[in-house]
Amino acid sequence: MEIDALQRLRDNITSVYLGNATAVDRLLVCILARGHVLIEDVPGVGKTVLASALARSLDGSFTRIQCTPDLLPADVTGITVYNRETSDFHFKPGPIFHNIVVADEINRTTPRTQSAMLEAMSENAVSIDGVTRELPSPFMVVATQNPYEFEGTYFLPENQLDRFLMRISLGYPAPPDESRVLESQPARTTLQELSPVITTNDIIALQHATDAVRVDQSLLDYIVALATATRGHDDLQVGLSPRGSLALSQAARATAVLDGRDYTIPEDIVGNVVPVCAHRIISRSYMHDGDTLTTRRIMQQVLETVASPA
Repeated sequence: MEIDALQRLRDNITSVYLGNATAVDRLLVCILARGHVLIEDVPGVGKTVLASALARSLDGSFTRIQCTPDLLPADVTGITVYNRETSDFHFKPGPIFHNIVVADEINRTTPRTQSAMLEAMSENAVSIDGVTRELPSPFMVVATQNPYEFEGTYFLPENQLDRFLMRISLGYPAPPDESRVLESQPARTTLQELSPVITTNDIIALQHATDAVRVDQSLLDYIVALATATRGHDDLQVGLSPRGSLALSQAARATAVLDGRDYTIPEDIVGNVVPVCAHRIISRSYMHDGDTLTTRRIMQQVLETVASPA
């Protein structure tokens, strides 16, 4: 049942998103692992189409926030409004109170508004006027951003980057896929016609199945060895934190579920190291420009130097 549900979800997404198949699987890994995903790439390669296709494939609630420089924190989390008729205050929820939240071009809004999502992404709750309000389950933020060198972008704070389970890029589509895009124009027509193929209860069941996946002690030791190697790396100012190690372990479990297994193998870890870990480390040459190429290269070096279990 689990594999059938995941296959339906994958097929539904790829019916409108005709690009990188690996990116689709990584998006599914993130939702199984209760994580959030940051999709970074140049404009026009399908970031919003991919995020919206996932949201429309679930029967839960979803919303899309177009991030702009004048977006305020209350526009995301919600506000308390005074009711003159009843002479009391009531809370008006913001768009963060949905199962899937697509934050489009998140780095075009200010760091203050970006940080408004921090508690939501970390605790699945929002505190407003001293009251903590739980978010729906499942809850996932799918954020897109343009590269930092583009005009009108702000840097994401390191502590918020750390809340994203993965940071991925899509790349340009292969020529045959781009030809299909030109023919079908999925972003204009097909996406709006997409129907849900999986329920939120199905997703919650799959998340519980992910938690139950077995990870051998040798694989746990392998994750710790990878993290330790980053902490002593000559080219790194900040290595992988324990939160990063935990994220890598959970992503490996989710990858196993996606492949129909209830146990992990070394490849589940190796395939997730760069997207899960590269945005959590800081190189010594870091100048707050994203530095993604350097950190990806360093994580690849760490993979090559730390021996994986047989």
